[in-house]
Amino acid sequence: MKTEYNRYYLSDEELRQVQEIQKELIQEVKRICRKHSIHFCMVGGTMLGAVRHKGYIPWDDDADIGFLRTEYEKFRKVCKTELNHEKYYMQDLRDTEGYRWGYGKLRRKNTEFIRLNQEFMPYEQGISIDLMPFDNVPGHWLLKRIHFVRCFLFRKLFWSEVGSRVEKNIWMRSIYKIMRLVPMKTVIKKYQKFIDYGCGKKTQLVRILTFPTPKGVYGYERKWYTRLKKYQFEDIELPGAKDYDGYLQVKYGNYMELPPEEKRKVHPISKLKLPKG
Repeated sequence: MKTEYNRYYLSDEELRQVQEIQKELIQEVKRICRKHSIHFCMVGGTMLGAVRHKGYIPWDDDADIGFLRTEYEKFRKVCKTELNHEKYYMQDLRDTEGYRWGYGKLRRKNTEFIRLNQEFMPYEQGISIDLMPFDNVPGHWLLKRIHFVRCFLFRKLFWSEVGSRVEKNIWMRSIYKIMRLVPMKTVIKKYQKFIDYGCGKKTQLVRILTFPTPKGVYGYERKWYTRLKKYQFEDIELPGAKDYDGYLQVKYGNYMELPPEEKRKVHPISKLKLPKG
């Protein structure tokens, strides 16, 4: 039986408070990366916001920071000692019991931002930013397609815990129920081998393995994560793709055109808790 939860609607003031906390998290990433010579950049809606709005997309409740895989692993490692653990915590498949996403999150302690229909997930859900590792995509046309299918399957395996409860289509929900029977330890072990297999090379294309790409896109140009320049994002200066136009066109199409109001969506949540004071 599908479980129903009540949606919590953010006020404009609350959305701005969430964005301010995310900026605090971004500053912590920037501090650590600068100290340890770790390369990172804005990606996704954060990069779009920097170019189109000089900061947050006004209705956005998310922030995305990208790393090539080697840099992500450096960041994950130094976070164990360098992160301000009194205020923040990092989550990753290998470090957080019950976590089921192929990318990391940096979260603010003493906050809650509970995703709608994910209330049962057995880990803390504080206000967060996404830490996106980009992995190699094979260049050969056949291997590229096989790689794409494997990415799709891993994404569905990770999602199956949620999909088995909230998917509306009864047949898809049944498939997710079967997929969730695969022990997570086995999935994570296979997924790590999948990551390791592609490491040590410099392919033309890279991608977040468990995050969907636009139709017909197998990956993104590596140069968009290595050839960078500084952009203004609110009151923070952050690196992003020097060829922002090439990146944003592939990612969003006509990116300077605002979407209609009905498509200006935030992530649905069921609970929000902001820090006191």
